Amino acid sequence: MARTHDHPGEQASHDPIRLLDIRETPLSVDEVFRAVGDDAAGGTALFVGTVRNHDGGQDVGALGYSCHPTALAELRRVAEKVVADHPVRALAAVHRVGDLAVGDLAVVVAVSCAHRGEAFEACRKLIDDLKHEVPIWKHQRFSDGTEEWVGAR
Repeated sequence: MARTHDHPGEQASHDPIRLLDIRETPLSVDEVFRAVGDDAAGGTALFVGTVRNHDGGQDVGALGYSCHPTALAELRRVAEKVVADHPVRALAAVHRVGDLAVGDLAVVVAVSCAHRGEAFEACRKLIDDLKHEVPIWKHQRFSDGTEEWVGAR
């Protein structure tokens, strides 16, 4: 998508990818939201993925995420593609690894654009591609003693 800049305030002179990380420590919605702040952005879309207490009709007792050593590089590739295909002012994405409890934040992504529709589209593309393309795997242990890996190919 070609970018047009009708107003000097729309001209991007910075890298719109402001924050990318995969970490073992708790995530902060405020940190991600602050990272995508941009005076030329009229819309910011934010997605927060949390650990739920069930999946596929089963009660989740414990959950852990792990990742391949290339996961951060793949996350950057996904982010760069979103920036190339959408009029992104700023983008941020962080994903948690390690053991998480029900209610913990697993992933937080945000995108700011000049307009809300663009922000929604770019944010949706970012989270969908992150979940499908970045090698991060979820190990769910259910209360009945069974377990499953999600995302492992």
